[in-house]
Amino acid sequence: MPGSACRGLPRRGGPQDHRDQPGKGRRWGLRGRDADRGSSALEFAGMLPLLLLVALAAIQLGIVGYAVQQAGTGARAAARLASREETADRYAAGGRAAMSDWTAERSSFTRADGAGEVRVTATVSIPSLLPGMDSLGSASRSATMPSDRR
Repeated sequence: MPGSACRGLPRRGGPQDHRDQPGKGRRWGLRGRDADRGSSALEFAGMLPLLLLVALAAIQLGIVGYAVQQAGTGARAAARLASREETADRYAAGGRAAMSDWTAERSSFTRADGAGEVRVTATVSIPSLLPGMDSLGSASRSATMPSDRR
């Protein structure tokens, strides 16, 4: 039998030749699932800078919100102290004491006395996460309390 000696061995030169030799045949030598090998890693590597930028923006937005909240807390505490005659000169220290350390370091307080009331404005500079930028501006909040002084 002329074909029995070659049974089970691949045929050379025919249309199936690319299947028998690794790396030959279709485009770049890959077939089926092998053609997609590593593509998800490349897609992730391409999207990683965008994902990091979105995460950085979300964290920065949280810092802005926290600075605004802390400015309001400091303004209320300072206005409470400024409205009382015995603690009126220590209003800024009291406002800073009510705030977290890193926002208290970046804060300033202004006071305005009116007819029977006192208004304190707390201003907190907002730190930036981006290198080379010191601040993104400031957050200000005011609080008004009735005054004990006449």
